[in-house]
Amino acid sequence: MDRNPSPPPPPGRDKEEEEEVAGGDCIGSTVYSKHWLFGVLSGLIQIVSPENTKSSSDDEEQLTELDEEMENEICRVWDMSMDEDVALFLQEFNAPDIFMGVLAKSKCPRLREICVGILGNMACFQEICVSISSDKNLGQVLLHCLYDSDPPTLLETSRLLLTCLSQAEVASVWVERIQEHPAIYDSICFIMSSSTNVDLLVKVGEVVDKLFDLDEKLMLEWVRNGAAQPLDQPQEESEEQPVFRLVPCILEAAKQVRSENPEWLDVYMHILQLLTTVDDGIQAIVHCPDTGKDIWNLLFDLVCHEFCQSDDPPIILQEQKTVLASVFSVLSAIYASQTEQEYLKIEKDLPLIDSLIRVLQNMEQCQKKPENSAESNTEETKRTDLTQDDFHLKILKDILCEFLSNIFQALTKETVAQGVKEGQLSKQKCSSAFQNLLPFYSPVVEDFIKILREVDKALADDLEKNFPSLKVQT
Repeated sequence: MDRNPSPPPPPGRDKEEEEEVAGGDCIGSTVYSKHWLFGVLSGLIQIVSPENTKSSSDDEEQLTELDEEMENEICRVWDMSMDEDVALFLQEFNAPDIFMGVLAKSKCPRLREICVGILGNMACFQEICVSISSDKNLGQVLLHCLYDSDPPTLLETSRLLLTCLSQAEVASVWVERIQEHPAIYDSICFIMSSSTNVDLLVKVGEVVDKLFDLDEKLMLEWVRNGAAQPLDQPQEESEEQPVFRLVPCILEAAKQVRSENPEWLDVYMHILQLLTTVDDGIQAIVHCPDTGKDIWNLLFDLVCHEFCQSDDPPIILQEQKTVLASVFSVLSAIYASQTEQEYLKIEKDLPLIDSLIRVLQNMEQCQKKPENSAESNTEETKRTDLTQDDFHLKILKDILCEFLSNIFQALTKETVAQGVKEGQLSKQKCSSAFQNLLPFYSPVVEDFIKILREVDKALADDLEKNFPSLKVQT
């Protein structure tokens, strides 16, 4: 035997009573022990007690390194805190105040990461999220964690912020707090422009995306922002701080994320799309020549060589429809606002037309209803899913058609001739384009037919036969 056997129960106590006593130490309906958890939290309190925080320089390592046994125990609490009963018990025991003390006093990166991580798990439950968010002091300490230099701590802080921003009841509280701390802008821009930790970049991007979606005023402030002096930054060093511009930082983060996995680009593409919904955002993209060119080239490369390619199955569009909507929306906004820019040369129109039509063709395939529905779902569930898919595909189609019509209006006779010769403007592809552009963009298509007739009259006549409404007067 590995241990001494348990002592027999006292006389007169039956099995049912014994189980009831044992159950008294359990947290809610779990098998986790209250007393064990008390012990771990008491250990945390000891770590940041005045006696320990006033250690000499010889004990500096003890302040930055976590004892292995304590790390294992607090990590168990981290795992346990995903259970609602445990999270509520931690809340009742005022654990957030303990974690706040750790974050305010501890210099140990691992301990700080774990404490923020536990709070992040607890905040997943609405009642606790409201309680955490209403604590102004805790809110200040958590926002201060965004100035941390430890990537895991920054990741957990971003996760916690995103959780709170996703709760409608408290989102505005966090938006206001972030607006009150301009230095957060610098910290986030620094992360986006310099971090190579893709997990962190994606999570920070999700926070920025949520902030901009919630508050246009904050987005405009950040777009217009220069450098803000971080909190606790010595005055003599402030003049040497870099001036962060939002759009270049977003671009750097997007490049880093793409190098790891292009499928994770969705959030940064949506941030750029949100920026194009306001004039200042568009100007911030296109009025900085190098940045505008780099963004255009990145997005151009994504749609021409990365997403929804000719050798991909049409169903890939279902996975990529949201990121494609963002990418094409930004490209369309840049194209419409700055057609005189050097990087928007007309020779790029044909590859874009090819990509736009390819996506539209795949969309037609995706929207074909299957003959036999899967038996695993109920009819009601299937109808809901189809409606949701159709909604997103419709948004994508609207973006594609508007962009395609803008390109068609810019085509010259020479470009059309080149497109016919190289196959981007074949009969099949023109038919797919017309099928989607008509009837809303009839004038654009009619003007295109006029140019096409000068290049290839037979092709123009064939298209007119297939689309009788396009009888263009000659």
